[in-house]
Amino acid sequence: MDWIFYLIVGLVGLGVGGALGYHHRQQTYQREMGNLEAMRNRLLEEAEKQARDTVLTGKDEALKLRQEVEREMDQRGNRLRREEERLQHRRDQLDERQERIDKREQQINKRQSTLDKRWNELEKLEGERRVELERIANLSTDEAREIVLEQVAEEAHQDMARVIREEELRANAEADRRARRIITTAIQRLASEQVAEITTTTLEIPSDELKGRIIGRGGRNIRVFEQKAGVDVIVDDTPEIITISSFNPIQREIAARAMHRLVADGRIHPARIESLMEKSTQEVEEVMKEQAERAVYEAEVPTLHPELMKLIGRLYFRTSYGQNQLAHTIEVAKLSSLLAAELGANAEVARLGGLLHDIGKAVDFEVEGTHATIGAELARRYGVPEAVVNCIEGHHHEAEQQTIEAIIVEAADAISGARPGARRESLEHYIKRIRTLEEVARSFKGVEESYAIQAGREIRLIVRPGDVDDLQAVRLSRDVARKIEESMEYPGQIKVTVIRETRAVEYAK
Repeated sequence: MDWIFYLIVGLVGLGVGGALGYHHRQQTYQREMGNLEAMRNRLLEEAEKQARDTVLTGKDEALKLRQEVEREMDQRGNRLRREEERLQHRRDQLDERQERIDKREQQINKRQSTLDKRWNELEKLEGERRVELERIANLSTDEAREIVLEQVAEEAHQDMARVIREEELRANAEADRRARRIITTAIQRLASEQVAEITTTTLEIPSDELKGRIIGRGGRNIRVFEQKAGVDVIVDDTPEIITISSFNPIQREIAARAMHRLVADGRIHPARIESLMEKSTQEVEEVMKEQAERAVYEAEVPTLHPELMKLIGRLYFRTSYGQNQLAHTIEVAKLSSLLAAELGANAEVARLGGLLHDIGKAVDFEVEGTHATIGAELARRYGVPEAVVNCIEGHHHEAEQQTIEAIIVEAADAISGARPGARRESLEHYIKRIRTLEEVARSFKGVEESYAIQAGREIRLIVRPGDVDDLQAVRLSRDVARKIEESMEYPGQIKVTVIRETRAVEYAK
C-alpha cells in the first residue's frame, strides 16, 4: 500500500510543479510582452519625431528653392528690361540715322540734277571745241588719237627699256657682289688639290721585241687577253707603246695593270694571262673599296649603302674632260656643304647630294640614259632621301629643282669644273662647241653676226638696229642665254652680250 501513497504523493507533486511552472511562464510572458510594448512605443515615438524633422527639413528646402527661383526670375526680369531699354535706344538711333540719310539723299538728288545739267553743257562745249580743233588742225579725232598714242607708246617703250636696264644692272651688281662673297668664302675654306689624277690607257714597254710575244703565235696571247679583259689591245708601229682601248674604265684599268705585270715578268702565255687578270681584278676592287671609304671620310658623309660605296669607288677610274670624277665629287661635296652653311640651307643634304651628284657616271657606259637620270634611279633604289635625289637629278636641269640644296649642288659642280686647270677638252670638241654656240646665237631673228670669244666663255651678238630696239635687245640676251642652257653642255658659264649700234653718216659738200 506504500507504493500507492508514494504514487499519490508523486502525482500531487507533479501537479503542483506544473501549476508553479505555468504560473512562472505566464509571468515571464507578461513581462516580455511589456518590454515589447515599451519598445514598440519607443520606436513609434522615434519614427514620429523623425517624420516631423523630415517634414520640417523639406519645408525649409522648398522655401529656400522657392526663394532662389524668385531671385533668379527677378534677375532675368531685370536683364530683359535692360535689354529692352537698350533695343529701344538703338531703334531710336536708327530712326534718327534713317531720317538723316533721307535728307542727304534728297540733297544728293538735287545736286545730281544740277550736275546732269552742267554735264550736258560741258559735252556741248566739248563737241564744239573738238569741231573747232579739227578745223584748225585739219585732222580727224581718230587721226589725232593715233598720233598721240604712237608718241606715248614710243616714250613708254624707251622709258621701260631704260628702267629695265637700270634695274637689271643694279640687280646683277648686287647679285655678283653677294655671290662673289659667298663663293670666295667657300673656296677659301676649301683646301683641295688643284691637279686631278688622270687615268691613262697607254703603256710603255722596254722594247719592241715584246710586241711579238704579247701577240703570241697566231695571235693566241692577245686574243686570250682581249677575251679575258674585255678590252681592245692596239699594237701598232708606234715605238715601245701599247694602247689599251675600252669604254669601260674599270676593265681598262684591270687590263692595264695585268699587261704591266706581263711586260715586267716577261712570261706571256694564256695561263699566266688568266692568273694575272684575276689578281689585277682583286687589286682594282680593293683599290675601289679603299677609295670609296676615303671619299666618304673626306666628304664627312655617314655610312652609305654597300652598293653605293661600290659605285663611288668606280668613280676613281672615271674621268670627264680629263678631271678625275672621284676627286671632283669630293670637291663638290665640300663646296656644297660650305655654300649651304653660308646660305642657311641644309648642309647635310647638300654634302650628300654633292658626293652623289655624278654617281650615274659609274655605270653610264653600261646603261642607257644620262648620268643624272641614271644616278637618281640608283639613289632611289638604295634608299637615299628624296631631297638628295632631287640634287642628283636636277644638277643639269633634267628635272625641276625643288630645293635650295639642289641649286647649291649645281653651283658647286660648276665651280669645281670651271676653275683653272680642272678640265681639258680636245681641239675637235672645242671647235665644235664654239661653232654650235655661234649657230645658236644666229638662229634668233634680228641677229646679224655672232662671235664666240674668250675660249667660248662669252658670245657677242651684233643685231640690226632697225629690227631690234633697246627693249628687245634685253629680251634677246635672255632668250639666247636660256637656249644655250637648254641645248648645250659646257663648263662654267657663258656671258651673252647684245650689241645694238645706230650710225648716221652724212657728207658735207
